[in-house]
Amino acid sequence: MRSTLRTRRATHHRRTTAKIAAAVVASALALTVTACGGGDDDNDKDGGDKGSGKESGAAVQLPKLDGQTVSVAAVWGGSERKVFLKVLDEFEKRTGAKVTFVPAQDPIISFLESKVAGGQPPDVAMLPQVGAIKQAVANKWAKPVGPAAQKEIDKNYAKGWQDLGTVDGKQYGVYFKAANKSLVWYNTQVFDNAGAKPAKTWNDFMKTAQTVYDSGVPPISVAGADGWTLTDWFENIYLSQAGPEKYDKLAKHEIKWTDPSVKKALITLGQVFGTKGFVAGGADGALQTEFPVSVKQTFTGGDQPKAGMVFEGDMVSLPISETKAKVGTDAKVFPFPAVGAESPAVVGGDAAVALKDSKGAQALLTYLASPDSAKIWAEAGGFVSPNKSLDMTAYPNDVQRSIAKALIAAGDDIRFDMSDQAPQAFGGTPGKGEWKALQDFLKNPKDVAGTQKALETAAAKAYKD
Repeated sequence: MRSTLRTRRATHHRRTTAKIAAAVVASALALTVTACGGGDDDNDKDGGDKGSGKESGAAVQLPKLDGQTVSVAAVWGGSERKVFLKVLDEFEKRTGAKVTFVPAQDPIISFLESKVAGGQPPDVAMLPQVGAIKQAVANKWAKPVGPAAQKEIDKNYAKGWQDLGTVDGKQYGVYFKAANKSLVWYNTQVFDNAGAKPAKTWNDFMKTAQTVYDSGVPPISVAGADGWTLTDWFENIYLSQAGPEKYDKLAKHEIKWTDPSVKKALITLGQVFGTKGFVAGGADGALQTEFPVSVKQTFTGGDQPKAGMVFEGDMVSLPISETKAKVGTDAKVFPFPAVGAESPAVVGGDAAVALKDSKGAQALLTYLASPDSAKIWAEAGGFVSPNKSLDMTAYPNDVQRSIAKALIAAGDDIRFDMSDQAPQAFGGTPGKGEWKALQDFLKNPKDVAGTQKALETAAAKAYKD
């Protein structure tokens, strides 16, 4: 399975990476008192009406769907699901439709397969992988977007984001949610107590981790129970160390996972996973830690939290909002450190794909392609939209705003999450493929050769299939 991303020249990528990294650094240094929105009180206060087209000035036209039901499947849970339901509430108010949220499980393609086989596919599915979109098309489940949705996409999205939702020249996916997956969030109290500073290079990052460890706090929280976080660790190291051209080749399986560049990246990652005391709870504890917990345990516990730092994308701010910590005072952020010449800039995203030829499904795609829907989640925090028509004032703080501006400024020059470009059997299935191989690597980071062999065996089979 080949990615729709076109190969970009390394020099162009470095300029974009520098822009994103500089924006994050500037906002992180400047932000001192702004708190992240998205707590329960703020969400309830803002409500769905605040995101309506009438109040925001947006004017996307939606049909009347009184008496109709529209079902939406997504793997989102916790705080993400809570905010997405507010986005859907607004769609209900504006169309008269009743929207049913269908909780899905990873891998979502397998979940959808069971629904299709049972004759009950959802109207729309939120697919978190480029490979999943291609698979849905190959399985003849996905329906092309209609004229109204296409009009919104053409108006609001850079060609790079349009291409990610296109298969064989037809538009199927609407990228509603994006993520900058190259950020390290840190507990300011822990850093102040330890005398630690944000790191710009990988060597500095390891020194910072040691400084935090010496202060009595495990330096790094790892969500090992969610294999996708481990793929993000690898991808950031690999992109910075090996460069964008090799990144594109590995993403398409044009080079093997037994390549020396993969060995080098795994050895680098093993410095974190293999240094005693660096991973909160050790490997066993990390493998039982899911993503929201990995964030919350970094920002609770006073001056003795379970970790001083947590790596992940801008979505980290949403779990933070469910603690007493505030972004800008208790929680700050710096770009993933440069392993090679530049800090990496990896992005991800979730696309809405219609699985039924229904008026309601197409109306929902049109709505999700508009700034009206994006505004609601942007105000809640923990969200970045690739929709270039969204007013930047919708974001709750300077950190989110700067990340979003940099993402929009990047235009077509983006490096999409590598595992999300892969066939889902390799890059998006719990207990299998890349997720399983990297979870095993977390347990035994000295086994670089065995990890490479496991990765290549799984990749060869998945890409062949």
